[in-house]
Amino acid sequence: MVNPETGTLFLHPDRNLAMELVRATEAAAIRAVPFIGKGDKLGADGAAVDAMRKFLGTVDFDGVVVIGEGEKDKAPMLFNGEHVGTGHGPACDIAVDPIDGTSLTAAGRQNAISMIAVADRGTMLDASSVFYMQKIVAGAEGHGVLDIRQSIGDNIREFAKAKGKAVGEIVVAVLDRPRHEGLIEDIRATGAGTRLMLDGDVAGGINAALYGTRIDMCVGIGGSPEGVATACAIKALGGFIQTILEPKTDEERAKGLAAGLKFDHVYDADSLVTSDNTFFVATGVTDGGLVKGVKRLGPIIRTESIVLRSHSGTIRRVNADHLAAKWLD
Repeated sequence: MVNPETGTLFLHPDRNLAMELVRATEAAAIRAVPFIGKGDKLGADGAAVDAMRKFLGTVDFDGVVVIGEGEKDKAPMLFNGEHVGTGHGPACDIAVDPIDGTSLTAAGRQNAISMIAVADRGTMLDASSVFYMQKIVAGAEGHGVLDIRQSIGDNIREFAKAKGKAVGEIVVAVLDRPRHEGLIEDIRATGAGTRLMLDGDVAGGINAALYGTRIDMCVGIGGSPEGVATACAIKALGGFIQTILEPKTDEERAKGLAAGLKFDHVYDADSLVTSDNTFFVATGVTDGGLVKGVKRLGPIIRTESIVLRSHSGTIRRVNADHLAAKWLD
């Protein structure tokens, strides 16, 4: 890829970058542990942000945060436009969420993760001006079958045929929100089951695309930044994702139009992230269906991470033991 400003070639992110990024998600997850179940989601997020920023600063890449956090919920943030890394090596767009599931962490509930998604510079959709989007995510069987513009009933029935399953065996993950009451009723009316998530629809989407999980689809309205990050993972899994932006106010719509976003338009994986070389890295903060949470085992802190890369189509599980003494303040 050529840098349009300088005319020089960008280096593409390589496999070594993914293993460096794991260090940053591990650090964020470990630093969040003292806050699990303590009711302080901002404290947890702040500790994770500081740890992630510190470790990203040691990575040999020129990263620009296209999708940060904090603007939506006034949390501590790695802000949009922030440069991270040493400035040497591949030029990348990055999406970060030091804790996807701060409320889960604060309450001591499952499925909180620390995550980073990376793609070539200039290839991630910047949807930060519109906070929410409608999503449908599934595995490879969804291609040519699912359509976000269809009713959820039609999608479930067609998808069940594609998977060779009875409708009653289909499980659909949905964020447990008042806005989804009608959607949940419609899913259950088909005979399919629901898996209601308190938070963390990134993990829900990835679990829907991973082979061998109990979730077949993930649907509903969730964060737009999370949707773009999920697309990086879906491209590595060969899965299916479609989204439609959902502005909540006229002001938000106007900001989105000014940013070049399209409304009443279906964004798929390739329009959410145009690069074919994406990475997704996540470390468990609390136990969940995607990865296990951080555990203290005597002098050891144990973490589990997942590393996805679209260029090679690989899924790696990284289990690491860290000397707890090295993490004492």
